[in-house]
Amino acid sequence: MPFQISKEEILETINMVQSQNLDIRTITMGINLLDCRADSGAKTARQVYDKITSLAGNLVKVGDEIQRDYGIPIINKRISVTPIAMLVNGFSEDDIFAIALELDRAAAEVGVNFLGGFSALVHKGYTDGDYNLIKTIPRVLAETERVCSSVNLGTTKSGINMDAVADMGRIIKATAEATADQDGLGCAKLVVFCNATEDNPFMAGAFHGPGEPETALNIGISGPGVVASVVRNNPGCDLGELANLIKNTAFKITRAGELVGRVASKRLGVPFGILDLSLAPTPAVGDSVADILQAMGLEQVGGPGSTAALAMLNDAVKKGGAMASSYVGGLSGAFIPVSEDAGMIKAAAEGALTIEKLEAMTAVCSVGLDMIAIPGDTSEYTIAALISDEMAIGMINRKTTAVRVIPAPGKKPGDWVEFGGLMGRAPVIPVNNSSPAHFISRRGRIPAPIHSLNN
Repeated sequence: MPFQISKEEILETINMVQSQNLDIRTITMGINLLDCRADSGAKTARQVYDKITSLAGNLVKVGDEIQRDYGIPIINKRISVTPIAMLVNGFSEDDIFAIALELDRAAAEVGVNFLGGFSALVHKGYTDGDYNLIKTIPRVLAETERVCSSVNLGTTKSGINMDAVADMGRIIKATAEATADQDGLGCAKLVVFCNATEDNPFMAGAFHGPGEPETALNIGISGPGVVASVVRNNPGCDLGELANLIKNTAFKITRAGELVGRVASKRLGVPFGILDLSLAPTPAVGDSVADILQAMGLEQVGGPGSTAALAMLNDAVKKGGAMASSYVGGLSGAFIPVSEDAGMIKAAAEGALTIEKLEAMTAVCSVGLDMIAIPGDTSEYTIAALISDEMAIGMINRKTTAVRVIPAPGKKPGDWVEFGGLMGRAPVIPVNNSSPAHFISRRGRIPAPIHSLNN
């Protein structure tokens, strides 16, 4: 049956756009690059560029046309590609760097702001291609503008690759140092995962997974301001009633997103993939997940009750999205990226939001420790240990978790980093510096939990 939307839904959507910051956060085209592998790095790089520019040449134009025709803001047009590590076995680091440069050139040519997929899936171990790609990450993120990188370090089925966790602590430090003149900006384009999803449209973690079709169009929709408005307008209802109101709101937001996705799919001639309904905040006032939690009744996000409120919000959003579309996917829930959320920024600056509280909240939200600035002298072992904690939460709870931290060079607690745009700004928050060096240096693999044996 064709997708239909009523006049009443259209009018509600117009109101949400005009007064509550509803937007389509991203239209992300996924592209399979496996057939671009050639007998040399240079030839592979050329074929990667040619395929991306051929398939995604009209992506930005179509997105702009849909925004004009339907009046729904489309903030970003992006591309995700096959994890590049799957193309580069036998290639040198210089070959892999050349491919990254062509990815960046292709992204610039078609006009997207980010391209995800400079990625490796190493949850059980490295191939030669995986290892060489990971070694190039600091250089690539320092010398490209639009390329984003991700590494999957664990899954519920396979456990956690602690060799890779240890290595990524070092890589994150090196990436920050390579972009020290920009407050470590390279680390904002680098994320590590447990249980990474293959159809995530959001950066920096998007890649076009090996189970995906030749191309797919994935939509990321966001509406923290819409949900916050509903919560504020219902101060007297109990939490069960409030959860239902949030669920109904998520349903409406999802319907608007699917409309845009279906139209974009038809105009581009690319199969519709999934709709990711994630409450992804921005630094703009009125577009904050923290504001939703505080509208529920918390004095300040980060205080007691924050984890429970976030759990309820995340669950209600998922239920509403699943009711509205058969193709909800990606991460779908609530994001808590500190530098990208005005309320989170304020709470962190006032000391109410700590690393430890953020970690607890990640057990019930969509992702993990996200866009958090930490002191530049934080050791690679401490960063690796933070990663291992977050990977363990994901592995045990069968959910996606992630770490995107910025050890800001030369910065100490209380200083600020400035990234601009959607990446925002953030205070540097302290990290417990008791040494985990011996634990991390053991390396190896943390086994999968007993409940992974469910065949």
